[in-house]
Amino acid sequence: MTAMDPEHSPSGFHPQGPEASVHLFLSGADGDTAALFGSRVAGLPISLSLCPVSEWIDVTDLGHSAVAVVQVDGDSPASIQRFTKLAERSGTPLIAASYEPPLALVRQLIRAGAHDVLPLPLSHAELEAAVTQILAEPAADERVPAPPPVAHGQPILVLKSRGGAGATALLTQLACRFAASEAQHGRQVCLIDFDIQFGDAAFQLGLTPPRSVLDLVEAGPRLDGQLLRSVAATHPSGLKVIAAPGQLMPLDAVSSEQVLAIFERAAREFDTVFVDLPANWTNWSLSLIARAARVLLITDLSVAALNRARRQLDLLDEQELGQVPLQLVVNRSSRKLLGGSSAVKLGDVAQVLGRGADFTVSDDPELMSTAIDRGVPISEIRRKSAIGKDLDLIAAAISADQARRG
Repeated sequence: MTAMDPEHSPSGFHPQGPEASVHLFLSGADGDTAALFGSRVAGLPISLSLCPVSEWIDVTDLGHSAVAVVQVDGDSPASIQRFTKLAERSGTPLIAASYEPPLALVRQLIRAGAHDVLPLPLSHAELEAAVTQILAEPAADERVPAPPPVAHGQPILVLKSRGGAGATALLTQLACRFAASEAQHGRQVCLIDFDIQFGDAAFQLGLTPPRSVLDLVEAGPRLDGQLLRSVAATHPSGLKVIAAPGQLMPLDAVSSEQVLAIFERAAREFDTVFVDLPANWTNWSLSLIARAARVLLITDLSVAALNRARRQLDLLDEQELGQVPLQLVVNRSSRKLLGGSSAVKLGDVAQVLGRGADFTVSDDPELMSTAIDRGVPISEIRRKSAIGKDLDLIAAAISADQARRG
């Protein structure tokens, strides 16, 4: 183990050798912390990098670290941001260390991904206890797979029972109404169109953004909040819209990792995130659903749509995703598709799907078609409408759910 003199080497020291270590990233070493050197913690050697509290730490610097301890200055936003980004990008367990950290900072760092928060100067007993507990945790491949919690926003995913069920039209109208309401409370709402082949959410809202979700995919590790916001177009309602690509592309052209990176970044940037999924299932649809706060499965009363909805519900149960809150929304609920006594009725839904509708949206094709053609909310065409009332009920349920979640 080698320590560096803070008077001569302010940064740049990296651990050497193949043995895993407890790696300390501190701005200085004195007092009890200095006494750690030459000792071992939980059977591991200690290595040290001396660097300012806001200087960027490259993920590769943690290559031989079993655990890393990173100093955080609670009065420096850049220092907190450094820790947050490192936690996002590294699989190494992190311990935050700070001088007299207040409870609010401790909570913030734990939410950001810290396994523990220790006071500075470090004591051998506290560091030993923290590292021992981390090493006792099961390895990632031994754990029961579980989606990581979303750090901030409430993700709401929209599933289409089939193409043509009117799901995107319903979603765009719901999202802009919800965004206008949330803006009054200083909260922001985003809509991501992940229907990368035929998505037209932006078009239906009268937006022609020059950039799309494809720009975020291609950004790779450069993806951050600033880039994501630069891609999002702003609707007059305040809704931020990340459009689908303008050109057709295969559904498997993007990976689960790429989609999840965009999804989780948006959840950190916005208070509510609506996601429009493609009608056809992809290799990343289930990963997104597992992370949703709410799923809206939208169907109409056609036999084909109800059959597809039944199969999707069965798939979610097979994948053990039945615990994800899901509401069934029956669109165009007054429409009689088959005519005469054999018409599919709302009351038939429970028999076909094994559950009733949670919400219904009235059928007014003229109003909805006019709104789509003009690229405006339906309220600009007709201030009061049955569709508007139905959408407000869904929005109210989402708001109530978010209030319960805190």
